[in-house]
Amino acid sequence: MKIYNTLTNQKETFKSIEDGKVKMYVCGPTVYNYIHIGNARPVIVFDTIRRYFEYKGYDVTFVTNFTDIDDKIIKKANEEGVDYKVISERFIKEFLVDSQGLNVKAATHTPKATEEVEGMIQMIEALIQKGYAYEVNGSVYFETKKYKPYGKLSNKNQDDLEAGARIAVDDEKRNPMDFILWKPKKEGEPAWKSPWGEGRPGWHIECSVMSKKFLGDTIDIHGGGEDLVFPHHENEIAQSEAANGKDFVKYWMHNRFLNIDNKKMSKSQGNFFTVRDVEQDFSYADIRFFMLSAHYRSPINFSHDLMQAAVSGLERIQTARSNLAYLIECVSLEALTETENQMVADGKVKAFRDKFEASMEDDFNTADAISAIFELVKFANKNTSTASSKAFVTILLDEIDALCGILGIEAKRAETLLDEEIDALIQKRQDARKNRDFALADHIRDTLKDKGILLEDTREGVRWHRS
Repeated sequence: MKIYNTLTNQKETFKSIEDGKVKMYVCGPTVYNYIHIGNARPVIVFDTIRRYFEYKGYDVTFVTNFTDIDDKIIKKANEEGVDYKVISERFIKEFLVDSQGLNVKAATHTPKATEEVEGMIQMIEALIQKGYAYEVNGSVYFETKKYKPYGKLSNKNQDDLEAGARIAVDDEKRNPMDFILWKPKKEGEPAWKSPWGEGRPGWHIECSVMSKKFLGDTIDIHGGGEDLVFPHHENEIAQSEAANGKDFVKYWMHNRFLNIDNKKMSKSQGNFFTVRDVEQDFSYADIRFFMLSAHYRSPINFSHDLMQAAVSGLERIQTARSNLAYLIECVSLEALTETENQMVADGKVKAFRDKFEASMEDDFNTADAISAIFELVKFANKNTSTASSKAFVTILLDEIDALCGILGIEAKRAETLLDEEIDALIQKRQDARKNRDFALADHIRDTLKDKGILLEDTREGVRWHRS
């Protein structure tokens, strides 16, 4: 398996640190709003990479965090006149709704920054003791000049970085490239006690601490969007390797940006869309299929026409699968015919999986992997009819399900329920919960999910929407 490593700027043969196991960390959202369509790309990409490792038999520990304290969270809380936790908890729940809709597997661990502050304080103390960090008036900074390899991930030279930076006359930092590890408390902001006074940690330190806690000093893969390469991931490397005295990450992976109609997404440009916005016109399944239709290291352009093309592509797969399912119910011949047996023996069905795997082994090329699925669909359409055997049709249907399942693509078309049928099931679920029949309530929720209906319990009652 080949993986493009941002650290070395080349494809490398993957070899896990511990045989049969993969330790992955992916930077999660700052939870102050619904995730936008660009945020969805790394969520889907790294879920798919995880799924492929698991398909290949690896035991994957997948960690993604929630940044649940941040200037934007505090600002929104102040605007609404509520505690910051109200905002962060609200949008953690909303993120999980979107993740579930996008068919993203639950992470092994989803730590919150506010729950790991003690570990951050300990790492900052270690950095000070080792001479990599310094305290000034309640602020603690990482001194980048002390960490000689600084810039190795982004291929930035320290002298060039300094030349391009600006430092105010009254700035506390020794160097313009030094970055904050701990910031002192401001009026009206939440704070934690520390050896340097009350305050809160900087953004970069949280991922280093959470990765270390749940995965160890050195991990196999760290992922995120290309916007995180510098300074976030560069700073993670510096503080982790300085504190732990070990290499931090073996393979760094970054997905490219998503543009809107060939322009950078921006609220000021009026082309900013959350996943919920897009979900009004397209399903979550359509969004996932669209994201995987391009290689993760290629820029992807989002537009209504391109989304519609993705819808057509997914429908092509789902229609073929539906036709095969129908044939299984109506064909009478059980065993493989001589011609079918010969096709299986000649490896004609296996060839599609081989091409699929070859694409995924080449730096997770999902675009080519989907092409292999399309070829399988074309083969199934051409070589099955009412004269086919149940065994052969089943082989093809199972193969489509298997390959789509590895990518998290929904090959089975969701059954459509009428609104009144959904409302009736929701009421039945509410009655079950009142009667403390939680098994039935959970069964109804799972049944609705299988039919593409996602439920959200709110203070105002149960809300639902189609995935």
